[in-house]
Amino acid sequence: MPPDVPISASWRIALPHSTAAVPLARALIRTALTDIDAPADSYTAELLTAELVANAVEHTHGDDPIELVVELLSTGCQVEVHDRDPSPPGDLSRSGPGREPDPWQEHGRGLLLIRTLSSACGHRTTEHGKAVWFTLPAMPARPSPPARHARTAE
Repeated sequence: MPPDVPISASWRIALPHSTAAVPLARALIRTALTDIDAPADSYTAELLTAELVANAVEHTHGDDPIELVVELLSTGCQVEVHDRDPSPPGDLSRSGPGREPDPWQEHGRGLLLIRTLSSACGHRTTEHGKAVWFTLPAMPARPSPPARHARTAE
C-alpha cells in the first residue's frame, strides 16, 4: 500500500481453507463496506474478493487458514488475501497479446476480472507466504436529491 494514503479502518479475518471461505468472504466484504458507507463500490469489491479467495483455496495446499484483510482508505479500499504458498499467482499485470484467457476453458478469467475492474492489483511475499491484493478507487459522491417543496392549496 502506498505509504502516503491514510487508513481509516482495517479488518483482518481468518477464513477456512475450503470452498466455504468464498461465500463467507463475500458476505464479510459486503457487510464491511455497506455498514460503514465506504466510498468504494461494494459490488465490485465483493466480486473481486471472491475471486482472490477462490484462487487461494484452489491453488494452495494444506489446511492453514486464508486471511482476508480489508483496509478502507481515504482514496477507496484495498483488499488482500493471504495464503501460505509463496509462489506468485498468475499474471496480474495488465493484459497484452497472448494473455487473454481461452474462451473455451472453464477457468482463467478471475485474474482478468481483477486486472480489469481494479484500479491497481498485485502480490507481495510475506513472512508466511504471499498476499494478493487489489485496490478500488472511491466512487464519486452522489448528489443529494433536490429538496421538495410542499405545494399549498390556494
